[in-house]
Amino acid sequence: MTKAIFRSILLVSLAVLLVSLFTIFGITYSYYNSQLRAEMRQEAVYVAAGLQESGEAYLERLKDSDMRLTWVAADGTILYDNKADPAQMGNHRDREEIATALSEGEAYATRKSDTLSERTVYYAVRLGDGTVLRISSTQYSLWVVIFSMMQPILIVCAVALLCAALIAVRLSHKIVDHVAEIDLDHPTDVPVYPELSPIVNRLCVQNRKIARQMAELTAKQNEFNTISGNMNEGIIIINSQAEILSCNRSALTVFHVTGETPKSVLALDDSDDFREAIAQALSGRNGYGCREVGGRYFSIMTTPVTNSDGTVDGALIFIQDETEKEARDALRREFTSNVSHELKTPLTSISGFAELMMNGMTDGEETKHFAGNIYREARRLITLVEDIIRLSRLDGNEVEYEREPVSLKALSRDVLERLAPIAAQKQVTLQCTGDDGTPESNPSLLEEILYNLCDNAIKYNRPGGSVEVRITAGDGHPVVQVIDTGIGIAPEEQSRVFERFYRVDKSHSREVGGTGLGLSIVKHGAARLGIQIDLKSALGSGTTVTLTF
Repeated sequence: MTKAIFRSILLVSLAVLLVSLFTIFGITYSYYNSQLRAEMRQEAVYVAAGLQESGEAYLERLKDSDMRLTWVAADGTILYDNKADPAQMGNHRDREEIATALSEGEAYATRKSDTLSERTVYYAVRLGDGTVLRISSTQYSLWVVIFSMMQPILIVCAVALLCAALIAVRLSHKIVDHVAEIDLDHPTDVPVYPELSPIVNRLCVQNRKIARQMAELTAKQNEFNTISGNMNEGIIIINSQAEILSCNRSALTVFHVTGETPKSVLALDDSDDFREAIAQALSGRNGYGCREVGGRYFSIMTTPVTNSDGTVDGALIFIQDETEKEARDALRREFTSNVSHELKTPLTSISGFAELMMNGMTDGEETKHFAGNIYREARRLITLVEDIIRLSRLDGNEVEYEREPVSLKALSRDVLERLAPIAAQKQVTLQCTGDDGTPESNPSLLEEILYNLCDNAIKYNRPGGSVEVRITAGDGHPVVQVIDTGIGIAPEEQSRVFERFYRVDKSHSREVGGTGLGLSIVKHGAARLGIQIDLKSALGSGTTVTLTF
Protein backbone atom coordinates (compact mmCIF):
# COMPACT_ATOMS: atom_id res chain seq x y z
CA MET A 1 0.00 0.00 0.00
CA THR A 2 2.89 2.37 0.78
CA LYS A 3 4.37 1.84 -2.67
CA ALA A 4 1.01 2.41 -4.33
CA ILE A 5 0.47 5.72 -2.49
CA PHE A 6 4.07 6.74 -3.24
CA ARG A 7 3.65 6.00 -6.94
CA SER A 8 0.32 7.82 -7.05
CA ILE A 9 1.69 11.00 -5.42
CA LEU A 10 4.80 10.93 -7.60
CA LEU A 11 2.82 10.42 -10.80
CA VAL A 12 0.39 13.19 -9.88
CA SER A 13 3.30 15.52 -9.12
CA LEU A 14 4.96 14.66 -12.44
CA ALA A 15 1.71 15.23 -14.32
CA VAL A 16 1.15 18.60 -12.62
CA LEU A 17 4.73 19.59 -13.36
CA LEU A 18 4.47 18.71 -17.05
CA VAL A 19 1.11 20.44 -17.45
CA SER A 20 2.48 23.52 -15.69
CA LEU A 21 5.58 23.60 -17.87
CA PHE A 22 3.64 23.28 -21.10
CA THR A 23 1.14 25.90 -19.93
CA ILE A 24 3.93 28.31 -19.05
CA PHE A 25 5.68 27.65 -22.36
CA GLY A 26 2.45 28.17 -24.25
CA ILE A 27 1.69 31.46 -22.51
CA THR A 28 5.30 32.64 -22.91
CA TYR A 29 5.35 31.68 -26.59
CA SER A 30 2.10 33.53 -27.22
CA TYR A 31 3.44 36.57 -25.41
CA TYR A 32 6.66 36.38 -27.43
CA ASN A 33 4.71 36.33 -30.70
CA SER A 34 2.63 39.33 -29.72
CA GLN A 35 5.73 41.20 -28.62
CA LEU A 36 7.47 40.29 -31.86
CA ARG A 37 4.62 41.71 -33.92
CA ALA A 38 4.54 44.87 -31.81
CA GLU A 39 8.28 45.32 -32.25
CA MET A 40 8.01 44.74 -36.01
CA ARG A 41 5.24 47.35 -36.28
CA GLN A 42 7.21 49.85 -34.19
CA GLU A 43 10.31 49.17 -36.28
CA ALA A 44 8.30 49.75 -39.48
CA VAL A 45 7.11 53.15 -38.20
CA TYR A 46 10.70 54.25 -37.53
CA VAL A 47 12.02 52.93 -40.85
CA ALA A 48 9.13 54.50 -42.80
CA ALA A 49 9.82 57.90 -41.24
CA GLY A 50 13.55 57.64 -42.07
CA LEU A 51 12.83 56.39 -45.58
CA GLN A 52 10.50 59.27 -46.32
CA GLU A 53 13.06 61.73 -44.96
CA SER A 54 16.37 60.32 -46.34
CA GLY A 55 15.30 57.91 -49.03
CA GLU A 56 17.17 54.77 -49.90
CA ALA A 57 20.30 56.07 -48.13
CA TYR A 58 18.53 55.51 -44.81
CA LEU A 59 17.90 51.86 -45.69
CA GLU A 60 21.57 51.36 -46.53
CA ARG A 61 22.45 52.36 -42.97
CA LEU A 62 20.16 49.50 -41.72
CA LYS A 63 21.73 46.90 -43.93
CA ASP A 64 23.14 44.94 -40.97
CA SER A 65 19.85 44.88 -39.01
CA ASP A 66 18.63 41.55 -37.60
CA MET A 67 15.33 42.11 -39.34
CA ARG A 68 14.99 41.86 -43.07
CA LEU A 69 13.87 45.06 -44.77
CA THR A 70 12.25 45.03 -48.19
CA TRP A 71 10.99 48.08 -50.13
CA VAL A 72 8.41 47.24 -52.78
CA ALA A 73 7.01 49.53 -55.45
CA ALA A 74 3.28 49.78 -56.02
CA ASP A 75 3.55 47.43 -59.00
CA GLY A 76 5.33 44.77 -56.91
CA THR A 77 8.88 45.51 -58.12
CA ILE A 78 11.54 45.16 -55.44
CA LEU A 79 13.21 48.53 -54.91
CA TYR A 80 15.48 47.46 -52.03
CA ASP A 81 16.27 44.43 -49.83
CA ASN A 82 19.00 44.35 -47.19
CA LYS A 83 19.48 40.59 -47.33
CA ALA A 84 19.24 39.81 -51.06
CA ASP A 85 19.83 41.28 -54.50
CA PRO A 86 16.61 42.99 -55.69
CA ALA A 87 17.42 42.10 -59.26
CA GLN A 88 17.31 38.42 -58.39
CA MET A 89 13.97 38.68 -56.62
CA GLY A 90 10.73 38.34 -58.53
CA ASN A 91 7.67 40.54 -58.50
CA HIS A 92 6.01 40.57 -55.03
CA ARG A 93 2.64 42.07 -55.88
CA ASP A 94 0.91 38.74 -55.38
CA ARG A 95 2.43 38.16 -51.97
CA GLU A 96 -0.25 38.11 -49.28
CA GLU A 97 1.18 40.79 -47.09
CA ILE A 98 2.00 43.11 -50.07
CA ALA A 99 -1.41 42.83 -51.64
CA THR A 100 -3.19 43.40 -48.33
CA ALA A 101 -0.99 46.40 -47.42
CA LEU A 102 -1.62 48.03 -50.81
CA SER A 103 -5.35 47.67 -50.32
CA GLU A 104 -5.71 48.14 -46.57
CA GLY A 105 -2.61 50.07 -45.52
CA GLU A 106 -0.91 47.35 -43.41
CA ALA A 107 -0.86 43.55 -43.08
CA TYR A 108 0.66 40.62 -41.17
CA ALA A 109 1.50 37.27 -42.76
CA THR A 110 3.25 34.11 -41.64
CA ARG A 111 4.83 31.49 -43.87
CA LYS A 112 6.84 28.39 -43.12
CA SER A 113 10.41 28.31 -44.15
CA ASP A 114 12.08 25.58 -46.13
CA THR A 115 12.83 23.72 -42.85
CA LEU A 116 10.33 22.32 -40.36
CA SER A 117 11.79 24.04 -37.35
CA GLU A 118 11.12 27.73 -38.11
CA ARG A 119 8.77 30.08 -39.89
CA THR A 120 8.87 33.74 -41.06
CA VAL A 121 6.58 36.54 -39.87
CA TYR A 122 5.98 39.45 -42.25
CA TYR A 123 4.67 42.95 -41.55
CA ALA A 124 3.96 45.31 -44.49
CA VAL A 125 2.88 48.98 -44.37
CA ARG A 126 1.93 51.27 -47.25
CA LEU A 127 3.88 54.53 -47.39
CA GLY A 128 2.61 57.92 -48.46
CA ASP A 129 4.06 57.61 -51.98
CA GLY A 130 2.19 54.31 -52.57
CA THR A 131 5.21 52.02 -52.04
CA VAL A 132 5.23 49.28 -49.41
CA LEU A 133 7.77 48.71 -46.67
CA ARG A 134 7.96 45.11 -45.49
CA ILE A 135 9.76 43.90 -42.37
CA SER A 136 10.26 40.15 -41.79
CA SER A 137 11.69 38.18 -38.88
CA THR A 138 12.28 34.53 -38.17
CA GLN A 139 9.95 32.96 -35.58
CA TYR A 140 11.06 29.58 -34.09
CA SER A 141 8.43 26.91 -33.27
CA LEU A 142 7.49 26.06 -29.69
CA TRP A 143 9.41 22.74 -29.81
CA VAL A 144 12.57 24.51 -30.94
CA VAL A 145 12.20 26.97 -28.08
CA ILE A 146 11.65 24.09 -25.62
CA PHE A 147 14.58 22.12 -27.00
CA SER A 148 16.80 25.17 -26.68
CA MET A 149 15.82 25.37 -23.02
CA MET A 150 16.08 21.62 -22.38
CA GLN A 151 18.91 21.82 -19.86
CA PRO A 152 17.21 24.24 -17.45
CA ILE A 153 13.95 22.36 -17.98
CA LEU A 154 15.57 19.06 -16.98
CA ILE A 155 17.17 20.65 -13.94
CA VAL A 156 13.82 22.10 -12.84
CA CYS A 157 12.07 18.73 -13.42
CA ALA A 158 14.72 16.81 -11.50
CA VAL A 159 14.54 19.17 -8.53
CA ALA A 160 10.73 19.11 -8.62
CA LEU A 161 10.61 15.30 -8.81
CA LEU A 162 13.10 14.96 -5.97
CA CYS A 163 10.99 17.21 -3.79
CA ALA A 164 7.84 15.33 -4.84
CA ALA A 165 9.50 11.99 -4.03
CA LEU A 166 10.51 13.14 -0.55
CA ILE A 167 7.05 14.48 0.11
CA ALA A 168 5.44 11.30 -1.32
CA VAL A 169 7.56 9.06 0.92
CA ARG A 170 6.64 11.03 4.00
CA LEU A 171 2.94 11.26 3.16
CA SER A 172 2.61 7.60 2.12
CA HIS A 173 4.21 6.37 5.34
CA LYS A 174 2.10 8.73 7.41
CA ILE A 175 -1.11 7.61 5.70
CA VAL A 176 -0.26 3.91 5.89
CA ASP A 177 0.88 4.10 9.51
CA HIS A 178 -2.37 5.75 10.46
CA VAL A 179 -4.40 3.15 8.59
CA ALA A 180 -2.32 0.34 10.13
CA GLU A 181 -3.23 1.60 13.61
CA ILE A 182 -6.91 0.81 12.97
CA ASP A 183 -8.07 -2.22 14.99
CA LEU A 184 -10.07 -4.27 12.50
CA ASP A 185 -12.06 -5.89 15.32
CA HIS A 186 -12.80 -2.52 16.98
CA PRO A 187 -12.22 0.10 14.24
CA THR A 188 -13.90 2.97 16.13
CA ASP A 189 -11.49 2.78 19.08
CA VAL A 190 -8.79 4.76 17.22
CA PRO A 191 -9.39 8.26 15.71
CA VAL A 192 -9.07 8.18 11.94
CA TYR A 193 -8.98 10.64 9.08
CA PRO A 194 -12.44 11.97 8.20
CA GLU A 195 -11.90 10.52 4.73
CA LEU A 196 -11.62 7.03 6.28
CA SER A 197 -14.85 7.32 8.27
CA PRO A 198 -16.97 5.56 5.58
CA ILE A 199 -14.49 2.68 5.54
CA VAL A 200 -14.48 2.45 9.35
CA ASN A 201 -18.28 2.47 9.45
CA ARG A 202 -18.36 -0.20 6.77
CA LEU A 203 -15.92 -2.30 8.81
CA CYS A 204 -18.17 -2.01 11.86
CA VAL A 205 -21.19 -3.17 9.86
CA GLN A 206 -19.15 -5.96 8.29
CA ASN A 207 -17.84 -7.10 11.69
CA ARG A 208 -21.35 -7.32 13.08
CA LYS A 209 -22.48 -9.26 10.02
CA ILE A 210 -19.50 -11.63 10.22
CA ALA A 211 -20.02 -12.15 13.96
CA ARG A 212 -23.67 -13.03 13.35
CA GLN A 213 -22.78 -15.41 10.50
CA MET A 214 -20.02 -17.03 12.57
CA ALA A 215 -22.47 -17.58 15.43
CA GLU A 216 -24.92 -19.20 13.02
CA LEU A 217 -22.20 -21.34 11.47
CA THR A 218 -20.93 -22.39 14.89
CA ALA A 219 -24.44 -23.35 15.96
CA LYS A 220 -24.98 -25.35 12.77
CA GLN A 221 -21.57 -26.98 13.11
CA ASN A 222 -22.29 -27.93 16.72
CA GLU A 223 -25.68 -29.27 15.68
CA PHE A 224 -24.10 -31.28 12.88
CA ASN A 225 -21.37 -32.59 15.21
CA THR A 226 -23.97 -33.58 17.80
CA ILE A 227 -26.13 -35.40 15.25
CA SER A 228 -23.27 -37.06 13.39
CA GLY A 229 -21.42 -37.86 16.60
CA ASN A 230 -24.37 -39.89 17.90
CA MET A 231 -24.90 -41.75 14.64
CA ASN A 232 -23.88 -45.36 14.31
CA GLU A 233 -23.20 -44.73 10.63
CA GLY A 234 -19.92 -43.13 9.60
CA ILE A 235 -19.88 -39.84 7.68
CA ILE A 236 -16.81 -38.35 5.96
CA ILE A 237 -16.76 -35.15 3.89
CA ILE A 238 -13.80 -34.64 1.53
CA ASN A 239 -12.75 -32.01 -1.01
CA SER A 240 -11.79 -32.53 -4.65
CA GLN A 241 -8.22 -33.47 -3.59
CA ALA A 242 -9.58 -36.29 -1.36
CA GLU A 243 -8.59 -34.35 1.78
CA ILE A 244 -10.80 -34.90 4.84
CA LEU A 245 -12.86 -31.81 5.75
CA SER A 246 -15.04 -33.40 8.42
CA CYS A 247 -15.82 -36.83 9.86
CA ASN A 248 -17.60 -38.30 12.87
CA ARG A 249 -16.43 -40.75 15.53
CA SER A 250 -18.20 -43.71 13.96
CA ALA A 251 -16.19 -43.34 10.75
CA LEU A 252 -12.91 -43.20 12.68
CA THR A 253 -13.98 -46.25 14.70
CA VAL A 254 -14.64 -48.25 11.53
CA PHE A 255 -11.12 -47.56 10.31
CA HIS A 256 -9.56 -47.97 13.79
CA VAL A 257 -8.20 -44.41 13.87
CA THR A 258 -7.28 -43.58 17.47
CA GLY A 259 -4.85 -40.68 17.08
CA GLU A 260 -4.89 -37.66 14.81
CA THR A 261 -7.21 -37.79 11.83
CA PRO A 262 -5.16 -38.26 8.63
CA LYS A 263 -5.18 -35.49 6.05
CA SER A 264 -6.14 -37.70 3.10
CA VAL A 265 -9.10 -40.07 3.13
CA LEU A 266 -7.05 -42.57 1.12
CA ALA A 267 -4.85 -43.04 4.18
CA LEU A 268 -7.80 -44.63 6.02
CA ASP A 269 -8.02 -47.69 3.79
CA ASP A 270 -5.89 -48.93 0.92
CA SER A 271 -8.36 -51.50 -0.39
CA ASP A 272 -9.27 -51.40 -4.08
CA ASP A 273 -13.03 -51.20 -3.40
CA PHE A 274 -12.62 -48.15 -1.16
CA ARG A 275 -10.32 -46.30 -3.56
CA GLU A 276 -12.57 -47.09 -6.51
CA ALA A 277 -15.64 -45.72 -4.66
CA ILE A 278 -13.75 -42.50 -3.87
CA ALA A 279 -12.56 -42.15 -7.47
CA GLN A 280 -16.10 -42.60 -8.81
CA ALA A 281 -17.48 -39.89 -6.50
CA LEU A 282 -14.73 -37.40 -7.42
CA SER A 283 -15.44 -38.08 -11.10
CA GLY A 284 -19.10 -37.11 -10.62
CA ARG A 285 -20.71 -40.55 -10.16
CA ASN A 286 -22.12 -42.39 -7.17
CA GLY A 287 -19.79 -45.06 -5.87
CA TYR A 288 -20.23 -48.18 -3.76
CA GLY A 289 -17.85 -50.47 -1.91
CA CYS A 290 -17.74 -52.85 1.02
CA ARG A 291 -15.26 -53.62 3.77
CA GLU A 292 -14.84 -56.37 6.36
CA VAL A 293 -13.23 -55.47 9.68
CA GLY A 294 -12.90 -57.97 12.49
CA GLY A 295 -15.81 -60.08 11.32
CA ARG A 296 -18.09 -57.08 10.79
CA TYR A 297 -19.28 -55.96 7.37
CA PHE A 298 -19.61 -52.31 6.28
CA SER A 299 -21.08 -50.83 3.11
CA ILE A 300 -19.39 -47.69 1.76
CA MET A 301 -21.49 -45.32 -0.38
CA THR A 302 -20.01 -42.19 -1.96
CA THR A 303 -21.88 -39.27 -3.50
CA PRO A 304 -20.28 -36.35 -5.40
CA VAL A 305 -20.79 -32.78 -4.17
CA THR A 306 -21.09 -30.36 -7.11
CA ASN A 307 -21.42 -26.58 -7.38
CA SER A 308 -23.69 -24.52 -9.62
CA ASP A 309 -21.60 -24.98 -12.77
CA GLY A 310 -21.50 -28.76 -12.38
CA THR A 311 -17.87 -29.15 -11.33
CA VAL A 312 -17.13 -31.56 -8.48
CA ASP A 313 -16.03 -29.80 -5.28
CA GLY A 314 -15.78 -32.93 -3.14
CA ALA A 315 -17.70 -36.00 -1.99
CA LEU A 316 -19.80 -37.35 0.88
CA ILE A 317 -18.85 -40.81 2.15
CA PHE A 318 -21.50 -42.77 4.07
CA ILE A 319 -20.43 -45.90 5.96
CA GLN A 320 -23.12 -48.26 7.30
CA ASP A 321 -22.75 -51.36 9.43
CA GLU A 322 -24.26 -54.23 7.45
CA THR A 323 -23.26 -57.01 9.86
CA GLU A 324 -26.81 -57.77 11.00
CA LYS A 325 -28.10 -57.64 7.44
CA GLU A 326 -25.29 -59.93 6.33
CA ALA A 327 -26.08 -62.28 9.20
CA ARG A 328 -29.77 -62.24 8.26
CA ASP A 329 -28.90 -62.94 4.66
CA ALA A 330 -26.64 -65.79 5.71
CA LEU A 331 -29.37 -67.11 8.01
CA ARG A 332 -31.92 -66.82 5.22
CA ARG A 333 -29.64 -68.69 2.83
CA GLU A 334 -29.01 -71.37 5.43
CA PHE A 335 -32.72 -71.58 6.24
CA THR A 336 -33.60 -71.89 2.56
CA SER A 337 -30.98 -74.59 2.12
CA ASN A 338 -32.21 -76.48 5.18
CA VAL A 339 -35.86 -76.20 4.18
CA SER A 340 -35.00 -77.45 0.70
CA HIS A 341 -33.15 -80.40 2.18
CA GLU A 342 -35.82 -81.20 4.74
CA LEU A 343 -38.56 -81.04 2.09
CA LYS A 344 -36.59 -82.97 -0.49
CA THR A 345 -35.95 -85.98 1.76
CA PRO A 346 -39.60 -87.00 2.38
CA LEU A 347 -40.64 -86.01 -1.13
CA THR A 348 -37.96 -88.29 -2.54
CA SER A 349 -39.27 -91.17 -0.43
CA ILE A 350 -42.88 -90.48 -1.41
CA SER A 351 -41.93 -90.25 -5.08
CA GLY A 352 -39.96 -93.51 -4.93
CA PHE A 353 -42.69 -95.50 -3.19
CA ALA A 354 -45.38 -94.06 -5.48
CA GLU A 355 -43.33 -94.94 -8.56
CA LEU A 356 -42.96 -98.56 -7.43
CA MET A 357 -46.70 -98.83 -6.78
CA MET A 358 -47.54 -97.13 -10.08
CA ASN A 359 -45.41 -99.62 -12.03
CA GLY A 360 -47.10 -102.60 -10.32
CA MET A 361 -43.88 -103.77 -8.74
CA THR A 362 -45.48 -104.46 -5.34
CA ASP A 363 -47.92 -107.07 -4.08
CA GLY A 364 -50.65 -106.54 -1.54
CA GLU A 365 -48.52 -106.56 1.62
CA GLU A 366 -45.78 -104.40 0.08
CA THR A 367 -48.36 -101.95 -1.24
CA LYS A 368 -49.80 -101.61 2.23
CA HIS A 369 -46.28 -101.11 3.66
CA PHE A 370 -45.36 -98.53 1.03
CA ALA A 371 -48.66 -96.70 1.55
CA GLY A 372 -47.84 -96.48 5.26
CA ASN A 373 -44.42 -95.03 4.45
CA ILE A 374 -46.01 -92.51 2.09
CA TYR A 375 -48.48 -91.52 4.82
CA ARG A 376 -45.73 -91.05 7.42
CA GLU A 377 -43.57 -88.98 5.06
CA ALA A 378 -46.62 -86.88 4.08
CA ARG A 379 -47.41 -86.29 7.75
CA ARG A 380 -43.79 -85.30 8.26
CA LEU A 381 -44.10 -82.81 5.39
CA ILE A 382 -47.30 -81.36 6.83
CA THR A 383 -45.70 -80.99 10.27
CA LEU A 384 -42.64 -79.32 8.73
CA VAL A 385 -44.74 -76.86 6.72
CA GLU A 386 -46.85 -76.06 9.79
CA ASP A 387 -43.72 -75.40 11.85
CA ILE A 388 -42.27 -73.18 9.12
CA ILE A 389 -45.51 -71.18 8.90
CA ARG A 390 -45.68 -70.90 12.69
CA LEU A 391 -42.06 -69.75 12.89
CA SER A 392 -42.61 -67.25 10.06
CA ARG A 393 -45.55 -65.74 11.92
CA LEU A 394 -43.50 -65.45 15.08
CA ASP A 395 -40.69 -63.73 13.15
CA GLY A 396 -42.97 -61.31 11.37
CA ASN A 397 -45.20 -60.46 14.34
CA GLU A 398 -48.15 -61.28 12.11
CA VAL A 399 -50.29 -62.60 14.98
CA GLU A 400 -51.22 -60.56 18.03
CA TYR A 401 -51.27 -62.90 21.01
CA GLU A 402 -53.80 -61.89 23.64
CA ARG A 403 -52.71 -62.37 27.25
CA GLU A 404 -54.60 -63.70 30.21
CA PRO A 405 -53.76 -65.32 33.56
CA VAL A 406 -52.50 -68.87 32.92
CA SER A 407 -52.13 -71.65 35.49
CA LEU A 408 -48.65 -73.03 34.89
CA LYS A 409 -49.28 -76.27 36.77
CA ALA A 410 -52.51 -77.04 34.90
CA LEU A 411 -50.93 -76.22 31.57
CA SER A 412 -47.85 -78.34 32.33
CA ARG A 413 -49.98 -81.34 33.34
CA ASP A 414 -51.98 -81.07 30.08
CA VAL A 415 -48.75 -81.06 28.07
CA LEU A 416 -47.34 -84.06 29.95
CA GLU A 417 -50.61 -85.93 29.54
CA ARG A 418 -50.48 -85.43 25.75
CA LEU A 419 -46.88 -86.68 25.66
CA ALA A 420 -47.52 -89.66 27.96
CA PRO A 421 -47.90 -92.23 25.11
CA ILE A 422 -44.61 -91.15 23.53
CA ALA A 423 -42.88 -91.22 26.93
CA ALA A 424 -44.21 -94.72 27.57
CA GLN A 425 -42.73 -95.94 24.28
CA LYS A 426 -39.36 -94.40 25.27
CA GLN A 427 -39.68 -95.77 28.82
CA VAL A 428 -39.39 -92.25 30.23
CA THR A 429 -41.13 -91.12 33.42
CA LEU A 430 -43.00 -87.80 33.44
CA GLN A 431 -43.82 -85.67 36.50
CA CYS A 432 -44.90 -82.09 37.39
CA THR A 433 -43.71 -80.68 40.73
CA GLY A 434 -43.59 -77.39 42.64
CA ASP A 435 -46.08 -74.62 43.30
CA ASP A 436 -48.52 -73.11 40.87
CA GLY A 437 -48.06 -69.74 39.19
CA THR A 438 -50.45 -67.59 37.12
CA PRO A 439 -48.51 -65.12 34.95
CA GLU A 440 -50.15 -62.98 32.27
CA SER A 441 -49.44 -64.91 29.05
CA ASN A 442 -50.99 -66.49 25.97
CA PRO A 443 -52.16 -70.03 26.76
CA SER A 444 -51.82 -71.53 23.25
CA LEU A 445 -48.32 -70.16 22.58
CA LEU A 446 -47.10 -70.99 26.07
CA GLU A 447 -48.48 -74.54 25.69
CA GLU A 448 -46.60 -74.91 22.40
CA ILE A 449 -43.36 -73.75 24.07
CA LEU A 450 -43.72 -76.26 26.93
CA TYR A 451 -44.77 -79.01 24.50
CA ASN A 452 -41.65 -78.59 22.34
CA LEU A 453 -39.34 -78.50 25.37
CA CYS A 454 -40.88 -81.63 26.93
CA ASP A 455 -41.00 -83.40 23.54
CA ASN A 456 -37.26 -82.78 23.05
CA ALA A 457 -36.57 -83.91 26.62
CA ILE A 458 -38.31 -87.22 25.87
CA LYS A 459 -36.76 -87.75 22.42
CA TYR A 460 -33.18 -87.28 23.61
CA ASN A 461 -33.61 -89.24 26.84
CA ARG A 462 -32.46 -92.75 27.61
CA PRO A 463 -34.65 -95.75 28.55
CA GLY A 464 -35.53 -95.54 32.23
CA GLY A 465 -34.91 -91.81 32.32
CA SER A 466 -37.22 -89.04 33.54
CA VAL A 467 -38.57 -85.64 32.58
CA GLU A 468 -39.63 -83.23 35.34
CA VAL A 469 -41.51 -79.95 34.94
CA ARG A 470 -40.73 -77.95 38.09
CA ILE A 471 -42.63 -74.73 38.90
CA THR A 472 -41.37 -72.17 41.48
CA ALA A 473 -42.40 -68.64 42.52
CA GLY A 474 -38.99 -67.08 41.73
CA ASP A 475 -39.25 -63.88 43.85
CA GLY A 476 -42.48 -62.74 42.23
CA HIS A 477 -41.43 -63.94 38.75
CA PRO A 478 -42.73 -67.47 38.10
CA VAL A 479 -40.11 -69.94 36.87
CA VAL A 480 -40.72 -73.15 34.92
CA GLN A 481 -37.89 -75.69 34.58
CA VAL A 482 -37.91 -78.66 32.21
CA ILE A 483 -35.37 -81.13 33.63
CA ASP A 484 -34.38 -84.36 31.87
CA THR A 485 -31.85 -87.11 32.44
CA GLY A 486 -31.04 -87.50 28.77
CA ILE A 487 -27.83 -87.57 26.72
CA GLY A 488 -27.03 -83.89 27.40
CA ILE A 489 -25.51 -81.28 25.12
CA ALA A 490 -21.83 -80.51 24.67
CA PRO A 491 -20.77 -76.96 25.69
CA GLU A 492 -19.77 -76.01 22.13
CA GLU A 493 -23.24 -77.06 20.88
CA GLN A 494 -25.34 -75.26 23.49
CA SER A 495 -25.26 -71.83 21.78
CA ARG A 496 -26.64 -73.30 18.55
CA VAL A 497 -29.45 -75.59 19.69
CA PHE A 498 -32.04 -72.82 19.19
CA GLU A 499 -31.03 -72.33 15.54
CA ARG A 500 -33.40 -73.53 12.85
CA PHE A 501 -32.88 -77.12 11.68
CA TYR A 502 -29.87 -77.51 13.95
CA ARG A 503 -29.56 -81.00 15.50
CA VAL A 504 -27.05 -81.98 18.14
CA ASP A 505 -26.98 -85.63 17.05
CA LYS A 506 -27.43 -85.59 13.29
CA SER A 507 -26.79 -89.32 12.94
CA HIS A 508 -29.94 -90.17 14.97
CA SER A 509 -32.15 -87.40 13.59
CA ARG A 510 -34.21 -89.86 11.54
CA GLU A 511 -34.73 -92.08 14.58
CA VAL A 512 -35.93 -89.36 16.93
CA GLY A 513 -38.03 -87.61 14.23
CA GLY A 514 -39.10 -83.99 14.39
CA THR A 515 -38.49 -81.09 12.03
CA GLY A 516 -35.52 -79.41 13.73
CA LEU A 517 -37.61 -76.27 14.31
CA GLY A 518 -38.98 -76.98 17.76
CA LEU A 519 -36.40 -75.07 19.78
CA SER A 520 -36.48 -72.20 17.27
CA ILE A 521 -40.21 -71.92 17.88
CA VAL A 522 -39.47 -71.99 21.62
CA LYS A 523 -36.95 -69.17 21.28
CA HIS A 524 -39.16 -66.88 19.16
CA GLY A 525 -42.32 -67.67 21.13
CA ALA A 526 -40.57 -66.86 24.42
CA ALA A 527 -39.37 -63.57 22.95
CA ARG A 528 -42.95 -62.68 21.97
CA LEU A 529 -44.20 -63.43 25.48
CA GLY A 530 -41.30 -61.74 27.29
CA ILE A 531 -39.94 -64.97 28.75
CA GLN A 532 -36.22 -65.36 29.49
CA ILE A 533 -34.66 -68.72 28.50
CA ASP A 534 -31.65 -70.27 30.17
CA LEU A 535 -30.11 -73.63 29.22
CA LYS A 536 -27.72 -75.72 31.29
CA SER A 537 -26.48 -79.11 30.17
CA ALA A 538 -23.60 -81.54 30.29
CA LEU A 539 -22.87 -84.63 28.22
CA GLY A 540 -24.33 -87.70 29.89
CA SER A 541 -25.91 -85.69 32.75
CA GLY A 542 -29.10 -84.37 31.14
CA THR A 543 -30.36 -80.90 30.34
CA THR A 544 -32.26 -78.19 32.25
CA VAL A 545 -34.14 -75.46 30.40
CA THR A 546 -35.38 -72.59 32.62
CA LEU A 547 -38.22 -70.24 31.61
CA THR A 548 -38.41 -67.05 33.74
CA PHE A 549 -41.56 -64.93 33.32
